Amino acid sequence: MNAPVTMPGQPAGGDADGPDADLLLVDVDTHITEWADLWTARATPAFRDRVPRVELIDGKPEWVMDGHRLAAPHGFSAIRADGSKMSGNGFRDTWHEAITPGAYSVRERLAYMDREGIAAQIGYTNLLGFGGQKAMLVDPELRLVATRLLNDAMAEFQAESGNRIFPMIMMPWWDVTLCVAEAARGADMGLRGINMNSDPHVHGLPPLGDRYWDPLWEVCTDRHLPVNFHIGASDDSMTWFGTGQWPGFSNDERLAFGSTMMFVSNMRVLGNILMSRFLERWPALSIVSVESGAGWLPFMLEALEYQMAEAGLTAHEPIRDVFHRQIYGTVWFEQKTLSETVRQLGAGNVMVETDYPHPTCLYPGARAHLAAGLADLPVEDRRKVMGGTAQRIYALDIGAA
Repeated sequence: MNAPVTMPGQPAGGDADGPDADLLLVDVDTHITEWADLWTARATPAFRDRVPRVELIDGKPEWVMDGHRLAAPHGFSAIRADGSKMSGNGFRDTWHEAITPGAYSVRERLAYMDREGIAAQIGYTNLLGFGGQKAMLVDPELRLVATRLLNDAMAEFQAESGNRIFPMIMMPWWDVTLCVAEAARGADMGLRGINMNSDPHVHGLPPLGDRYWDPLWEVCTDRHLPVNFHIGASDDSMTWFGTGQWPGFSNDERLAFGSTMMFVSNMRVLGNILMSRFLERWPALSIVSVESGAGWLPFMLEALEYQMAEAGLTAHEPIRDVFHRQIYGTVWFEQKTLSETVRQLGAGNVMVETDYPHPTCLYPGARAHLAAGLADLPVEDRRKVMGGTAQRIYALDIGAA
């Protein structure tokens, strides 16, 4: 068993009374571990044996869907049941009894949030892929049923939390008409944003900049639903390890490398979004780059400006103006250069997260870590980054911004 790990710059204990304790802290990327009967308890008899469920395979519990193996014994948590944090790749071999109940229990999650001084969290599930891409393993009817049941469960999770934990609506991204219906249905249930696959064109659909997707952007604009692109949310990034490592790395080294390189995948996503110009048709639409950090964003904007000018692509609205109006980065581990990144991007374009309870999460002491990185900014900028911007973007009624 690995020894508990404290991330650099973090205290060993809770942090509710730490730096800037009076500032609202909204954590815009956390994960909710799916419980064993999430789908089966809600499915009709016709689908109960086909939706995601837990079976014993070779004597170990494993998630399956319609005969397809989705995940080996795996609680999607690096926080142990005793509250300590494991390092490296070992979290992939844990099941529910070995992990913190805060990964899947509303009551325990709220207790953790109270200890850490976190007012609200945005949540993402794991099993179907961070963008729902694993739904493509099964036929269209079953994938829609599984997606809708997941959203039903997440709406109940949010309600049980007293509107402090806000899971994002998983999209049936393989059909824009289904997306529009599910976005509206999720909004009617009180959910506050959508979780979108960044690369539907891999499956023969038009790319997201095509007018085919305009009905989805319309409903998201009308219902004030931010569009979230989480790293690892497409077929191009399906594994924890990612791709591109040189041979000979250990699994722990592959995890560290892959976790870093996945940020680059969201540089690709945002670059395509800005280059496609579709946001200029939807100026009230909000785009969030989730779990991808922000230090690369000033570089990307400057590089795009230069390369587009060199290519003679100057007839549109400046991409930096589009970015400042509509795109948001999320940070957690960044500390040494965070204040300068915020100055370059603007405090209204950066939000904070913890990635709880995944391997690289800020745990414990998230508030102290984040506050240290923002310490030399004016208090109004710190207020925006710590929670004010998230409160506005996700329409959260949780106290003063």
